Amino acid sequence: MSFRPYALLAELTYQCPLHCPYCSNPAQYPLGEELNTGEWKRVFAEAAELGVLHLGLSGGEPLARRDLEELVAAAREAGLYSNLITSALGLDRKRLLALREAGLDSIQISFQANDAELGDAIAGTRAHARKLEAARLVTENGLPLSLNVVLHRGNIDRLEQIISLAESLGAVRLELANTQYYGWGHLNRAQLLPTRAQVETAGRIAASAKERLAGRTDVIYVLPDLYETRPKPCMQGWGRRYLTVNPVGNVLPCPNALNLPRLHFDNVREHALAWIWHESEAFNAFRGTAWMPLPCRECPQREIDFGGCRCQAALLTGDDHATDPVCSLAPERPVVDAILASVDSAPPDPWVPRQNP
Repeated sequence: MSFRPYALLAELTYQCPLHCPYCSNPAQYPLGEELNTGEWKRVFAEAAELGVLHLGLSGGEPLARRDLEELVAAAREAGLYSNLITSALGLDRKRLLALREAGLDSIQISFQANDAELGDAIAGTRAHARKLEAARLVTENGLPLSLNVVLHRGNIDRLEQIISLAESLGAVRLELANTQYYGWGHLNRAQLLPTRAQVETAGRIAASAKERLAGRTDVIYVLPDLYETRPKPCMQGWGRRYLTVNPVGNVLPCPNALNLPRLHFDNVREHALAWIWHESEAFNAFRGTAWMPLPCRECPQREIDFGGCRCQAALLTGDDHATDPVCSLAPERPVVDAILASVDSAPPDPWVPRQNP
C-alpha cells in the first residue's frame, strides 16, 4: 500500500531561550550542522511534490533562525500552509509583520501557565509577559492564534485559569496537551506526572470548556498516555501521514523517533525526501501489521491503533517491537502500573531544566 504524507514538521533549530523540563527535544542532541537556508527550501519543495499540505515550523525556537522570513516565503511558494510553533520570544511587531508579508498562515504560542510567577518558573526565564504581548500582536494583526499549554503536575490544577487566559487572548484553538514523556519529559517523568485525580478533574474541566466555547475556541485535551488502557494511534500510523525533519536533516516518522537506536534515519543531504518516505528502512520498519507481536497481531484494533507508540514501547520496555505497554493487554503493562503506583509517593526531586546543545 502506498501512503501519502499530509504534514511536515520542520524542526529548524534546537536552540531555544526557554528551559522547559517537559521539552520533547532529545536530551542527547544528534551531531551535525543545522540545515542551511537553501537546504530547507529544497526540503519544502520536495515535501510539496510528495503531497504534503501542512508545514509546522518548529524547534527549539524557530525565531532563532535569522532566515525564518525567507523560509516562510519558500513555503508559500511551494504551496504549503505554514504554522509557526513558537515560544514567541523574539516576536515583536516588526518581525510579525515581516512574517505575515512573507506568507505565514498561522501562529501557535506556547504558554507554561496562566500567570507570570509560575509560567516563568517553568520556562526557566522571564517569558510570560513577553508571550502575552506577542499573542496580542498576533490577533491585532489578523493572524489566527493558537495556544499550546503542556500540562503536568506543576500547572494542571490551574486549568480553569489557563482556559480563561486563552479566552481573553482570542485564541481560535487551545491545545491542552498533557506531557508526553519523551526527551526531557522522559528524564523528568517522576517530577511531572500528575495524579489520577488531577487528570480526571482536568478532563472534566476541559470537556466543559469545549462545550461552552464551541464555535469560538476549539479546545483539545490530550490525556497522558500512561493513564490510558488502550494505545493511541501513533502519528495515525507509522509512516502513513506525517514526517519530521530535524535540524541536522534526519528524516523521522515521528518527532521522537531518535529514541529508537536500532533504526537508521536517512538524511536529506544524502537522499531525496520521496526516496526516504517510500524506500528507507526507518519509514518501512513499522508500516502495516507484519511487524507486530502478539497480542497486537491478532487484535481487532490493530488497524486502528497500529500497535501504539514505538518510542514509548522502546523507552519503557527496551524493545521497539513490543506492544505499547499502556495497553491493558500488553505483557509489559505492569511496567506502567508500577509507574502510576509511584505517583502519590514522596514529593519529587526538582526537575532537570532543558539545556541547549
